[in-house]
Amino acid sequence: MSAVESRIAELGLTLPEVVPPLAAYRPAVQSGVYVYTAGQLPMVDGKLPVTGKVGAEVTAEEAKDLARTCALNALAAVKSVAGDLDRIARVVKVVGFVASAADFTGQPGVVNGASELLGEVLGDRGVHARSAVGVAVLPLDAPVEVEIQVELTEA
Repeated sequence: MSAVESRIAELGLTLPEVVPPLAAYRPAVQSGVYVYTAGQLPMVDGKLPVTGKVGAEVTAEEAKDLARTCALNALAAVKSVAGDLDRIARVVKVVGFVASAADFTGQPGVVNGASELLGEVLGDRGVHARSAVGVAVLPLDAPVEVEIQVELTEA
């Protein structure tokens, strides 16, 4: 088990299997020393635990937890192409999409769930640039979607 996966286990979490694509794309691709993930939904065992808009059917705290799940799914996608999460030199960028009620403006707080998880798991290597965007709707009526870009060390 890699050091990163050991840290995930110390946090009481399990690195999931890669979420299968919902359409014509790959969960992650590598270009040079970078891995780009597709948007990751907060799928758990192949299902969304909750659906709806943040600020309406879903609370900001629930959505923050879902963003953590998205980040964990993104790490699984990275591992699927990098082979070993210990190869992550740093997380470069995180983009979080929050399906928001019309008056909800707390997108950054929601996406903090993903950012905080990456910091807990990777330490300084998890510090990144980020965008948190409110959107009208996401695939499968998911409340949150997160994608990440990481830089790898040489194999």
